[in-house]
Amino acid sequence: MAKFNYKARTKDGGLQVGNVEASNRDTALSILLSHQLFVLSLEPVVEDNWYTRVLDFFKRVKTQDLMIFTRQFSTLLASQVPLSDSLANLYKQTTKPVLKEALYEIANDVDAGFSLSQALERHRGIFSEFYVNMIKSAEVTGRLSEVLNFLADYLEKQATLVSKVKNALTYPAFVIVLFIIVVIVMVTMVFPQILPIFSESDVELPFLTKVLLGLSTFMADWWWIILVAFGVVVVLLVDYFQTDEGKAVRDTLALKAPVLGPMFQKLYIARFAESARVLIKGGLTIPQAVEISSHTIGNVVYRERLHEAAEQVRKGKLLSQTLIGLEEFPPLVGQLISVGESTGRLEDLLGKVTDFYSREVDDMVNNLVTLIQPLLMVVIGGVIAALFASILLPIYSLSQSF
Repeated sequence: MAKFNYKARTKDGGLQVGNVEASNRDTALSILLSHQLFVLSLEPVVEDNWYTRVLDFFKRVKTQDLMIFTRQFSTLLASQVPLSDSLANLYKQTTKPVLKEALYEIANDVDAGFSLSQALERHRGIFSEFYVNMIKSAEVTGRLSEVLNFLADYLEKQATLVSKVKNALTYPAFVIVLFIIVVIVMVTMVFPQILPIFSESDVELPFLTKVLLGLSTFMADWWWIILVAFGVVVVLLVDYFQTDEGKAVRDTLALKAPVLGPMFQKLYIARFAESARVLIKGGLTIPQAVEISSHTIGNVVYRERLHEAAEQVRKGKLLSQTLIGLEEFPPLVGQLISVGESTGRLEDLLGKVTDFYSREVDDMVNNLVTLIQPLLMVVIGGVIAALFASILLPIYSLSQSF
């Protein structure tokens, strides 16, 4: 089955856009006509391949630029500037070529009848799934300015965290690059020179020295195979993690990772609580808010769990009782939501959950940044010591034999 994007007019003259699955284009057209739609355009959905994603990588927009755009967008809408005029003003103000081109296309799509989220969704390289789904939730509640302000705050925090990590890793990265260069030079140039000396002597070589000598010979003879194999593995892994199965595996591994797993868990809980708070405040029912929030988190595991939770709430179960039974949510989340349900202040308590876990994430990131440099230096120092010991120990044994 293939998927086709369509734009059509209803019998009342309204514009409708979406996608339909069919075996071919003619079948898709027949399906749409059977629903009394006048089809304006019908295009097959082209699946991204690995080289398209590589090209998209170089067309990325910096988080800082996206944050500034989102903040300005929120301010314009809060000032009662119409959506089309806001996009036109942002297009004139934007100086980044990639973002400016995207805004031009988004403005045209909105003028043609697309919703803002649909227009943004066509630029996945710039606007993440989390970003697009938050805009979708805002369109449901009518709180677009508020959600954009939340996204601007979120992106600002992201930019700050990335800046902290980059600053902390600059010196260790420089040292690691130099270390790799030294290792390559020693393995490919120094070791082959001393190999005949060890081969002609009767000195028993340490195990580590034998391993490095074997690695030296292999790299000297087959370095091109190593490079090709490495490139193929990277491409295959990147391509696999873009599939539905790969995303599920990736997200599961992320949650189980030591140190980082708990941090991701807290981040996803904060996202869920804030999204649900905005949706409930906008007048949606709790099951609707939970269902939509599941698509804003950015993790397949949490999306499935929250989908199950929404179904349980529809059957009459309290949200707090449902979340307490899920291992992905700490008991504190269910307890705070239970207080909100019993007091009628669910929005406020969800806000407390967001604030608490956002602070937890900030603290964990700050601690990781503080520990990264000394840990890397210890690891590098240990590897360098082992490398030089593998050379000096047999040389020392050789000198002792004379």
